[in-house]
Amino acid sequence: MRTKTLLRATLLAASLGIAAALPAKADEQYFPLQSYRVGPYAAGGTGFFGGFIDYMNLINIRDGGVNGVKLVWDECETQYEVERGIECYEREKNEHAPAGPAAFNPLSLGIQIALIDRSFTDKVPIITINHGQTATSDGRVYPYLFPLLLNPPSETSAIITYIAQREGGFEGLKGKKIIVLYHGSPYGKETIPVYELLAQKYGFNLQQIEVPHPGNEQQAQWLTIRREKPDYVVLRGWGVMNPVALKTAQKVGYPADHIIGNIWSNSEEDVIPAGGAAKGYIAIITQPSGTDFPVLQDIIKTVYGAGKGNLEDKNRIGSVLHNLGVVNGILNVEAIRIAQAHFGNRALNGQEVQWGFEHLDIDEKRIAELGAAGLLQSIHVTCADHEGKGAVKFEQWDGKKWTVVSDWINPDRELLWPIIRQGSEQYAKEHNITPRDCSENPS
Repeated sequence: MRTKTLLRATLLAASLGIAAALPAKADEQYFPLQSYRVGPYAAGGTGFFGGFIDYMNLINIRDGGVNGVKLVWDECETQYEVERGIECYEREKNEHAPAGPAAFNPLSLGIQIALIDRSFTDKVPIITINHGQTATSDGRVYPYLFPLLLNPPSETSAIITYIAQREGGFEGLKGKKIIVLYHGSPYGKETIPVYELLAQKYGFNLQQIEVPHPGNEQQAQWLTIRREKPDYVVLRGWGVMNPVALKTAQKVGYPADHIIGNIWSNSEEDVIPAGGAAKGYIAIITQPSGTDFPVLQDIIKTVYGAGKGNLEDKNRIGSVLHNLGVVNGILNVEAIRIAQAHFGNRALNGQEVQWGFEHLDIDEKRIAELGAAGLLQSIHVTCADHEGKGAVKFEQWDGKKWTVVSDWINPDRELLWPIIRQGSEQYAKEHNITPRDCSENPS
């Protein structure tokens, strides 16, 4: 496929320290992928970007593109490092002129933070599904940043709500001891003040413990946990940190069914390496695993059947991270489709694609049409709200598979949005930005 040729050219150019020029066509929409396939976070990167690419391949092969506009992409390896992410961004942002990139999807809070200021001048959407700096949910201040489905405060609120349900209600949280074990990165630290707020509101005792990157040594942290005897441990991990946490918890005698994993601690790649230590472990999800969805069946038949699947290990098809990549593909493609309906069926520039994301409204009827019923929840993004009011479920690992153990849980956004706006308005003040009046731009 032409995309693979472009990828090889880009990787060669990257090794030479130059940018690979992509020949632009009017009927091609370009997605630059800041991916990571090597290093301690490779399992996450290969699963997520594999799903994203599989969905774009499905759209090209099955549908001939989006209204005749083919999707093209290249990958630039970041190894989940901010500096490499910035280099990839600078290399890719001027490619495929005149339309240029449709959107960036870095799958890294650190990279997103480094690109915030650039988003105002480059005017290309930056999509951070299920993560992103808290304040960027406020579209009034950050028009080009979209932490879709679930931002960090919403995740935190949902986890505490789930624990409260297990304790018979929020009153049952009073006096409970909760330890948050977080990854030593901007991503890991993002929820520290949110947990502090919720502890104050509900009266539970809170301790937050950092695990230095990448997380392959946690003995001291778990000895502290054994000494403190918390009622629950929230695992806010990523990559190798997660199976190491589960195995170390077993060594110190902490029960897996009282460990609640966050959105980046919820995959098969987190539990399978931990073996029996992971049995009973619980984690939050925005989309389930499995292939019993028409869109996944189409990917298996159409994409992998044609030998164009992105995952080397076909057993990973339908895994949590692969399915998240598919969902991310759906959201990106639907934003293109919505923007085309407004601007025309052609390759769109970043500002036009931003309009599409800001008008992203996918209801249950459309989800069924996409073959994603049960995989994707409804989402409604607006000028002011760039998260989209996502809900979550919780799943439990039985040693072989994930089983959903909760209904949909909605975060306490009434409590959380003042935190979001405090951060966004502070940024606006420091950078002399006048927040947009979204009443003039309803969506």
